[in-house]
Amino acid sequence: MTSKFLFDTYAIIEILRGKSSYEKYQDKEIVINNFIFAELCYNLHREKEPRAEEFISKYSKYITSVKPEWIEEAMKFRLKWKDRKVSITDCVSYFMAKHLGIKFLTGDKEFEGLDNVEFVK
Repeated sequence: MTSKFLFDTYAIIEILRGKSSYEKYQDKEIVINNFIFAELCYNLHREKEPRAEEFISKYSKYITSVKPEWIEEAMKFRLKWKDRKVSITDCVSYFMAKHLGIKFLTGDKEFEGLDNVEFVK
């Protein structure tokens, strides 16, 4: 199994919750982007997570910039999938992972079965 993944927010939250299906990803190399980081911050504060600042500090170190052309490509993809209501964050992250040559780790059912996706519930 590859050692580097682009983690979506769902994957990070499940790891923080100790979900067993995500245990094997705890020691993998993490890549996230600012979109994922924003969602993570929001979710941690919304849930009043007592260790929010610790987790925010930890995951901020994994942020990699998204290139503008990846965002444009992702938004074209999102338009094609508009009936599926896929988030901007997930679309951008999926294309970022493809361009970085790593898998997109997600539990979002819309991405199940797509190439370059590591789908885990």
